Amino acid sequence: MPKFAANLTMLFNELHFLDRFSAASRAGFKGVEFLFPYDFEPEQLAEKLHQFQLEMVLHNLPAGHWAGGERGIACLPDRVKEFEEGVEQAIRYAKVLKTQRINCLVGIPPANVEKQKAQDTLVRNLKFAAKELKAAGIPLLIEPINTFDIPGFFLSGTKQGLDLIEAVGSDNLFLQYDIYHMQRMEGELANTIKNNLSVIKHIQLADNPGRFEPGTGEINYRFLLNYLDDIGYDGWVGCEYKPKNGTVDGLGWRQALAS
Repeated sequence: MPKFAANLTMLFNELHFLDRFSAASRAGFKGVEFLFPYDFEPEQLAEKLHQFQLEMVLHNLPAGHWAGGERGIACLPDRVKEFEEGVEQAIRYAKVLKTQRINCLVGIPPANVEKQKAQDTLVRNLKFAAKELKAAGIPLLIEPINTFDIPGFFLSGTKQGLDLIEAVGSDNLFLQYDIYHMQRMEGELANTIKNNLSVIKHIQLADNPGRFEPGTGEINYRFLLNYLDDIGYDGWVGCEYKPKNGTVDGLGWRQALAS
């Protein structure tokens, strides 16, 4: 089985955020990820990681006004300065937390922004971010997301992500492959992962429908997770799902799949 990281934005959210680190450790996780660290001082989070001997696997660049419905600003032409400032903020946090990967949520362009303008802005911003993060020793990821859950999200398929990586032309830009999102958009999970393994630096999971834990839906996780081992994927798999009946009660899938 791969290495599993608890996504503390989605899991153990019956607890205060700062209490989720200990809960993840008690549940047997060795790594954690979450959407954003920016509501807390980095030293405060680093202490939790150290206390419970957890690796900080991944967090995202600042993504705009999340509560207001924004899902990233990288493709927004009028937010370039804010994007650049967010990159520097993310690096500052990552250095303290020893974050292994940083993901860029590209965003939803407004209706009055032409697609080519959004694309040009995104390529420009990713070139900047990839360069800055490379200097800090941190890989930059982009994540295709399904447009059923987030209508209008600018990056919604594997090929589009690969084309974007080519357009940016950086050796520090990679793909975050979310099994749930790509099941909804395109399927063909195993072959897609295998064919693009060299550029996939992080994987996330949830089942479909419902975005609940593995074993609750249509995805054959018993096959797929063993397949990741077979093809040599040695990165983390982030557990970014909604627990159907509480986090701890829903963790039996790990033992069931390994048996």
